[in-house]
Amino acid sequence: MRTERDLLGSYQIDDDAYYGVHSARARENFPLSGRRLHPELVKALAMVKQAAARANRDAGLLPPEKAEAIEKACAEIAAGGFSDQFITDALQGGAGTSANMNANEVIANRAIELLGGKKGDYTLVHPIDDVNRSQSTNDVFPTAVRVAAIRMLKPVSEGFARLQTALQEKEEAFSCVLKIGRTELQDAVPITLGQEFGAWAQAVARDRWRLYKVEERLRQVNLGGTAVGTGLNAPRAYVFAAAEHLRELTGLGLARAEDPIDPTQNCDVFAEVSGLLKAAAVNLAKIAGDLRLLSSGPRAGFGEIHLPAMQAGSSIMPGKVNPVIPEAVTQAAYQIMADDLAVTLAAQAGNLELNAFLPLIAKNLLEMLDLMRQAVFIFTKKCVAGIEPDRARCAALAEQSPSLAAALIDHIGYDAASRIAKDCLHTGKTVRQALLEDGRFTPEEIDRLLDPIAMTSGRG
Repeated sequence: MRTERDLLGSYQIDDDAYYGVHSARARENFPLSGRRLHPELVKALAMVKQAAARANRDAGLLPPEKAEAIEKACAEIAAGGFSDQFITDALQGGAGTSANMNANEVIANRAIELLGGKKGDYTLVHPIDDVNRSQSTNDVFPTAVRVAAIRMLKPVSEGFARLQTALQEKEEAFSCVLKIGRTELQDAVPITLGQEFGAWAQAVARDRWRLYKVEERLRQVNLGGTAVGTGLNAPRAYVFAAAEHLRELTGLGLARAEDPIDPTQNCDVFAEVSGLLKAAAVNLAKIAGDLRLLSSGPRAGFGEIHLPAMQAGSSIMPGKVNPVIPEAVTQAAYQIMADDLAVTLAAQAGNLELNAFLPLIAKNLLEMLDLMRQAVFIFTKKCVAGIEPDRARCAALAEQSPSLAAALIDHIGYDAASRIAKDCLHTGKTVRQALLEDGRFTPEEIDRLLDPIAMTSGRG
């Protein structure tokens, strides 16, 4: 064991640990969610620290040998190393100070090793004086959250692109499958199955575009603003170099905020991203619900489409297969909606120059991105791509529906069309049969009146 000290006194740390006293106290103080910092946030923190080390070296604030050791340690963490040493809970007091100190300590102790020293010998590399030089939690942590969110947004947007493509492929494949439309779960006028899929594809396309574009608002970082955005203790040469080095390290189009005070205290951009994820979750849940309805049965429901069978559906009913993928996606969507509320509340809860609840924003936002990426992936691969129509069932239900009488309104008037629909409901006749018995139209005229193309293409 080694002894480390802070302003509260001494603390015993395991000799093998790369974290130090600040991390250990945080672990004791915040046993809340049971979840550690998101791996992407840890990587982003390491990249921020690496950029800062380079900028401090360029500004003459760190000796080259020390800066190089810090950089190497950061690169190892950014590549996924030492993840077990980030021990603080994702939820923590202090606006992310514990997460920042956890990073400082792990980086410092690894740099000490690289310089040939023993962990805990902070005369070689100090977690605050060296690793955290020219920085504050209040510019490091928000910047890292932005970097992590941008890196995670891209695969989410790409996932929606693939889902959009899958839906559009079904739109084309099912373009001639006539079925009955439904409003308020009651028979409505005819529609094609392809048109239903096309409408879903349009909704997903909007989600894809919105999530792609929102990245632009995340690119403005407050690195160099230090405690409140004014840049206290951050030399001008460091401030501009840090943002440039971070842009190079991440490969992202990051830029120093015009007014670093703004992103230090205001978290509306995170609420915006969260809100767009919520909107996308709304569409996913709606589409998943529609697929469950259309596939319900197989005998006593709509039964108009067949979803891929993924697993046995019951421990007591042989042969039962449930729509488990839409159900799972719906649950993911609901969780994302719930997470958005937490992000919203945390974003508005900041006071004056800082938002103390950024750890909650980071936890929920990054988990939302993870969940959305996975939900869209399985929805596309294990559900949408394998959907097949029951053409005969679609045609039969459409032919039997009294709602086809709506196509007659322009020819015989609403009241007469209503009488035909009522007659069909009471007798079980189809609209076609009722018209033949009515005698006012020839079979050829009835064919034209009930032409599926005319009824679904806007050319009726």
